[in-house]
Amino acid sequence: MLKRIDKNVNRKARHSRVRKKISGTSERPRLTIYRSGKHIYAQIIDDVSGSTLVSASTLDKSLNLTSTHNKEAAKAVGKLIGERAMEKGIESIVYDRSGYIYHGRIKELAEGARESGLKF
Repeated sequence: MLKRIDKNVNRKARHSRVRKKISGTSERPRLTIYRSGKHIYAQIIDDVSGSTLVSASTLDKSLNLTSTHNKEAAKAVGKLIGERAMEKGIESIVYDRSGYIYHGRIKELAEGARESGLKF
């Protein structure tokens, strides 16, 4: 009998390996991502104080998205989180892709954040 590979378990293992090495500080907070089937969420976190500084997702009404699970929506979320970070005075971040492959929606969110002025 064949066993089905649980991709989320493997992703969480990759994420924990990466999180051992990177963390966000007050000078350079961490931009972390969660991708579900329908939505994408992004947060900028200061790990020293353990607080979320800025957040954005496809659930925000200000984006007026027709579809929430495509690359265009992810890029819009990236631009939104970049704009909100700039308002708070955050210019440089550490990008934490949470074990996801840098491809598709994850890549578009990063490019949207870079377009709005964030430095990775």
